[in-house]
Amino acid sequence: MGAPQQVLFGIPKPLLSSVEALVVAGGGGGGYRENAGGGGGAGGVRTSSTFAITIGVSTTVTVGNGGAGSNTINVAGTLGQNSVFGSLSAAGGGGGGSGYGNTNGNATVGGSGGGGWSIDGSPTNQPGAAGTTDQGNAGYTGTMSPNNYGIGGGGGGAGAAATSKNGGNGTASSISGSSVTYGGGGGGGTDQRSGITTGATGGSGGGGNGGYYDANNQVIQPTAGTANTGGGGGAGAFNGGTSQSGGSGIVIIRYADSFAAASSTTGSPTITVAGGYRVYKWTGSGTITF
Repeated sequence: MGAPQQVLFGIPKPLLSSVEALVVAGGGGGGYRENAGGGGGAGGVRTSSTFAITIGVSTTVTVGNGGAGSNTINVAGTLGQNSVFGSLSAAGGGGGGSGYGNTNGNATVGGSGGGGWSIDGSPTNQPGAAGTTDQGNAGYTGTMSPNNYGIGGGGGGAGAAATSKNGGNGTASSISGSSVTYGGGGGGGTDQRSGITTGATGGSGGGGNGGYYDANNQVIQPTAGTANTGGGGGAGAFNGGTSQSGGSGIVIIRYADSFAAASSTTGSPTITVAGGYRVYKWTGSGTITF
């Protein structure tokens, strides 16, 4: 006998057995500004080219929110929430570090790790946190500027570890039909007294920028991670500026349009048919049944 078939408008079609999937978790929140908080880590990014599905069985979709930025000395930014498609799970981004004196809220491990904090005291230059294997990378250690004042480390990105105050870059995917980069780390905060008048940038893929003071000594606020990219949140500048939240995640699947559409979905996914594929994109949690 031949392969099982599904009849659509009188035309038999083979049953779908697998889909391509992209799962991006929520980014971590930026660290507090005293003296130089770390950027939030990017949400983990997971992919599968042949994720098995079972006809008639509902698959759960969970889209994680970004973690809140910290507003408290010695409390790290909040972890991002996990995103899930069936058994394929991506870990939320780590929170950026916050600290002062001999107590601290060190950066936390996540899909990508949060950036470390730094102050003009002891202890200084706290490390960034590790990322999760095959999902993201580590945040960078906080550093001291030429004027001996702190700069927070960038949060890790899905595609690369942070190597400075700037967030690590994310990773690109064309599953939606065009190339989009996901999972950029958040930028670290800059101490007002450092003399540095350019801020840390978020990594490509939605990472938020870190806060800083410009040449006119005006505070430039950090920015949040971009929604539905899993970007990490930017950390606030010393003595002004509020640490920002990470961006929410996303779940996208696709398969050849020669197969029939899903029998039901929840969570209001965006559905497109182009370039030979059916694409389902969720920005909120739901389900899909074939």
